[in-house]
Amino acid sequence: MTKLIQKESLAERLSNLLKQEINEGKYSVGQKLPTEPELVSIYGVGRSTVREAVKILSNIGLLNVQQGRGTYVQKQFINDESIEHRMARATINELNEVREIIELKIAEKAALNRTPDDLETIRKSLEQRLHFAQSGDLPHCIEADIRFHLAVAKASHNEMLYDIYKAASEHLKKWFQDTYKDTSSLAESHERHVNLFKCIEAKDPLNAWKATELIISLV
Repeated sequence: MTKLIQKESLAERLSNLLKQEINEGKYSVGQKLPTEPELVSIYGVGRSTVREAVKILSNIGLLNVQQGRGTYVQKQFINDESIEHRMARATINELNEVREIIELKIAEKAALNRTPDDLETIRKSLEQRLHFAQSGDLPHCIEADIRFHLAVAKASHNEMLYDIYKAASEHLKKWFQDTYKDTSSLAESHERHVNLFKCIEAKDPLNAWKATELIISLV
């Protein structure tokens, strides 16, 4: 059966561009958009394209069209924002709170659901983490630390938990790069990571949770 690939209309392209500019703060909440003729001039499209693009953004609640007064930005972001985009604009405190909450549950589920293959992957990343910590290789040590926690998340066998942690980890990595000046703290936390591994290996969810609490307390 032949599948038809629908091309994006000019109005959809303009609406996506306007949405991106609103998300990035070019047009702030409560601000009046340029008039229709001005938008035509700015974006090099026809009036009907502008009207349709505004209608699209109005229908999803981003814009508020006030008859006789103009069109105003109603929200900076809407609910269809991807988790990756939301993570990208999160504060460090928000990211750390998400990390704290999700890592506890991930450890618990990993202890319940891990397989022998999962254990092997976790063990290898743990060994790499120690190797780079001892050699003073900070960039690779951070990468190995992230891989360790991703391996634990994978062992939970909960795809939603894994996907959320994976999205957060990209931004946590940048935070770690800004936080750690050398590998000393990462080396000091090695035994706590070993303890978490042992709890997961022993299928002990309660102590896996406690081991994770100890790891989180160091950051």
